[in-house]
Amino acid sequence: MSGKETHAKINENGRVVIPASFRRALGIRSGDTVVLRIENEELRITTLRQRLANAQALVRAHVAPTKSLVDELIAERREAARRE
Repeated sequence: MSGKETHAKINENGRVVIPASFRRALGIRSGDTVVLRIENEELRITTLRQRLANAQALVRAHVAPTKSLVDELIAERREAARRE
């Protein structure tokens, strides 16, 4: 996708249409939530789904594949409840 560029006009309500080819390339579907971010004086648009996938990948880079953070949290909560 790098290098693709187009122009779009912002209407009187501040809306801009993302061209269909860009939406397809980014996997953006009707009804998706997008995240808008200003970075280095540029507007960046990503999907919430992609941001979550990126966050999960960051966590997985620091957690052993055999370790379940969910199981660990449940065990901690059960132990705390047992002590109460």
